[in-house]
Amino acid sequence: MRVLLVEDDTNLSRIITRGLFERGHAVKAVETGSEAVQSAVTGRFDVAILDWELPDLDGIGVLRAWRSAGVGMPVIMLTGRGEVDDKVTGLRAGADDYLAKPFEFEELLARLEALFRRGALEGPVQLGQVIIDPRKRTVTAGIGVEKLTERESALLLELARNAGEPLTRSQLVDKVWRGEPVNPNVVDVYIGYLRTKLDRLPNPGIAITSVRKVGFRLDIGMPT
Repeated sequence: MRVLLVEDDTNLSRIITRGLFERGHAVKAVETGSEAVQSAVTGRFDVAILDWELPDLDGIGVLRAWRSAGVGMPVIMLTGRGEVDDKVTGLRAGADDYLAKPFEFEELLARLEALFRRGALEGPVQLGQVIIDPRKRTVTAGIGVEKLTERESALLLELARNAGEPLTRSQLVDKVWRGEPVNPNVVDVYIGYLRTKLDRLPNPGIAITSVRKVGFRLDIGMPT
């Protein structure tokens, strides 16, 4: 794995870096939010370890900057905050996992490996003329390109993996919002966002269909 480590605690950073290096992974360690944003935008990493408390831009600010810039690498947040609300804040900002301090290195390593495996499986998905790229968070058709938010990308991918099959709102919430306490009707809002973006693409050849009393289905070969 190529790991970006963002941690201003020098001792902890050294321990994590040494542990990952000994297991054959490459690590770039930075101490500030501004360095973290620049490193992720200009470099290539498989996963990131991001501390919440940083001396300039905090971890939430870094996450939002990454996601706004289209940086889609999986991120695990390290923090002393253990409240449920804090975890929800981190996940909604774009984190993929959350580990409260203090922690065992082996647990951190296992979580990183799980994120890496998941990210490796999430390569571009092609349906007809449309290509969905979860890492870049884009959907393209011909010369048309639309940027996606984290939720939009995850929702479109879930529909794409089950193309032709209707999915309920609850199923989509479970997969896309990963257990966060949200109203299933939020799916309708994001379906609206996706339809708007798909409509802006030149002849995408796919459409999101509402299935009465069930939910939504992605159809291929539908007229635009």
